[in-house]
Amino acid sequence: MDVHGTVAEGFERVGEAFARNFTALGERGAALAVYRDGRRVVDLWAGAKDVDGTDPWQRGTAQVVRSATKGVAAAVLLMLHERGALDLDAPVGHYWPEFKAHGKEGVLVRHVLNHRAGLPVLDAPLTPREAYDPLRAAEALAAQTPAWEPGTDHGYHALTYGWLADALVRRVTGRGTGEWIASEIADPLGLDLWVGLPAAQAHRVGRVGPVEGAEPSGALRARPKPSVTEAYADASSLTRRAFAAITPTPDQNDPAFHAAVLPAANGIATADALARFHAALIGPVDGVRLLGPATVERARTEESAGPDRVLVVGTRFGLGYMLHGSASPLLGPGSFGHPGRGGSLGFADPGSGIAFGYVTNGFRRTVTADPRAQSLVRALRACLDA
Repeated sequence: MDVHGTVAEGFERVGEAFARNFTALGERGAALAVYRDGRRVVDLWAGAKDVDGTDPWQRGTAQVVRSATKGVAAAVLLMLHERGALDLDAPVGHYWPEFKAHGKEGVLVRHVLNHRAGLPVLDAPLTPREAYDPLRAAEALAAQTPAWEPGTDHGYHALTYGWLADALVRRVTGRGTGEWIASEIADPLGLDLWVGLPAAQAHRVGRVGPVEGAEPSGALRARPKPSVTEAYADASSLTRRAFAAITPTPDQNDPAFHAAVLPAANGIATADALARFHAALIGPVDGVRLLGPATVERARTEESAGPDRVLVVGTRFGLGYMLHGSASPLLGPGSFGHPGRGGSLGFADPGSGIAFGYVTNGFRRTVTADPRAQSLVRALRACLDA
């Protein structure tokens, strides 16, 4: 397997781990970027862009990153908070009056970000066509009764997170989340990142397909199998219903899915864009910084922890971001970011100045700790320790 790109001195182990993913963990097509203190130190890509292996992955190949999109959506709400347009401690109904019904009066903006809103499921799932209509999705959430008293517990809002965030953005700015990301985040930073893919960029997107790789060795293999798998098998569980808020499950390769604005699930990005975005959260990148230091501290301060009502395992969340923990190991205790189901991962680590972006078209049945991403994180940690 030919690996393309560059690795700065001191980060050679990361390059070795990236190549090893193709031989040992079933990788088919992927890219990795790492920034340190706003400067790119790893920029790698290899494999095939398509499923049958005939179209090679290029440096500019972009990929659906699933829930790694949530970190980008979180930045929108946090930036609006910094600009004085959104109060994190205000009720959602203050900005969205129709939402104040069926026991949701106490849902705060921060509950949307920390997965404590009690709204991970819809009693009547949306069809893909309905889900792609932000007004219809907002109506469904406004009519929904919480699954638990808001603010008292947490559970992963796999899909509803995006509709909740988008409804707030629309009511505060008059623009959809995808449009806001394009003008306020992607354009200033020069990111190949979209939530709502323009038709002109469709040719750059890799095609997702399932892969089965060898089981990882060492600590990852020794860890007990997450019980989320069993919970998902129960059609009546919050786990299954949260991921089935859109029924039937959209085809990740469908152009209509790519063009839709689903801020919880369908962001499309290059690895470099994902890493560069996270780098700009914690420091300047070519003169652009997205969040101030105080907001970064708030974003990575633990807001939810313990057994997750949806993912079953113990999870940790700050404001919109997963935090380092057993369910989603990142670089270290101060790291914050978000994995995407199937493999992708983006995060930042303020203490080391590291920002990380990994994308793949080899879809595995992993929700958080994908073994390929984890092999790269371990190698990166070893480089920094050395």
